[in-house]
Amino acid sequence: MSKAKLLLVEDDMALTELLIWHFEREEFQVRHTADGEEALLLAQENPPDLVLLDWMIEGLSGIEVCRRLRRMPDTANVPIIMLTARGEEEDRVRGLETGADDYVTKPFSPRELVARVGAVLRRVRPALAGEPLLHGDIAMDTVSYKVRRDGQVIPLGPTEFRLLKHFLEHPGRVFSRERLLDSVWGHDSDIEPRTVDVHIRRLRKALNKGGKPDIIRTVRSAGYALDADGAS
Repeated sequence: MSKAKLLLVEDDMALTELLIWHFEREEFQVRHTADGEEALLLAQENPPDLVLLDWMIEGLSGIEVCRRLRRMPDTANVPIIMLTARGEEEDRVRGLETGADDYVTKPFSPRELVARVGAVLRRVRPALAGEPLLHGDIAMDTVSYKVRRDGQVIPLGPTEFRLLKHFLEHPGRVFSRERLLDSVWGHDSDIEPRTVDVHIRRLRKALNKGGKPDIIRTVRSAGYALDADGAS
């Protein structure tokens, strides 16, 4: 199971060192910056699984970083937890309205923060916690790399497995071929976008064996999506 990637944006070095120690102990892969502009660059270069974002940082404020992360396609759906000494209800509401998923007021327990991060990741990215991904009659075990549909094991190649995993993590969302290439094959891939179609066909053939309904939807001029309700 791959480590969850955490981006920590915090300018208090003592707190930063403490948090890095706690999260790395729990097998997180932590990148850190105290600068808002650099945080945006890091997030764009290698999108994290979750962002811990201090409100009061030098230069670009945490609120503005949050706003821009939500506008960037690669980080639009990345969970963001804001860290702040501002505890007023109006500030909390502003942070949440800007796009934060959760809000932790200083001082806080690092262990509690680790637990809260784990809870957010289990909710939005179950595979990171080693939990099965479930959708309709499909179940994916990301630890044993097995996929079942209606209880029957579905053999998939590595690329089809990663493709299905991506869809299961974002049911109902439409992805262009280019976005799928970035997310499934990686940014450095020189594969042609049409190659995505080939792997989609292979994935469909495997999933639909035995006359099962097709749950992968083709959206004309847009891309592909996993039907949100688990049925075509």
